[in-house]
Amino acid sequence: MSNLAITIVLIVKCVFSMPWRGLQRLINSVFKLAQLPLSCPYYSCISKRATMMNVMFKTKTKGTIQHLAIDLTELKIYGENEWKVKKHGIDEKRQVWRKFHLGVDINTHEIVAAELNALNVTDGEVLPN
Repeated sequence: MSNLAITIVLIVKCVFSMPWRGLQRLINSVFKLAQLPLSCPYYSCISKRATMMNVMFKTKTKGTIQHLAIDLTELKIYGENEWKVKKHGIDEKRQVWRKFHLGVDINTHEIVAAELNALNVTDGEVLPN
């Protein structure tokens, strides 16, 4: 397995907080779904190669969050009726919008929370406290 492949496997392990054997099963499942005749090396091989490599990526913050910035934006969702809007002009009934709430830790700039809701959901319902 190449160094790039080991790096990608380690990043997947970090992002999903997976144990070594679970990571091996996930990679094998991806290979099977992609119909590739490959298999992931055993977890011991990956962990030994990981100690020899210098992989740099940001890990999750484990401490408490002191300051949280919350932002809201509206997103237009393109659906199956979008061709009707393009063909016949703007039709307010066919346009679908959603509210996207994003919580970011001010100190680490890490995204802590993200939620996508309908337009009729108020900010107080998403963030009650």
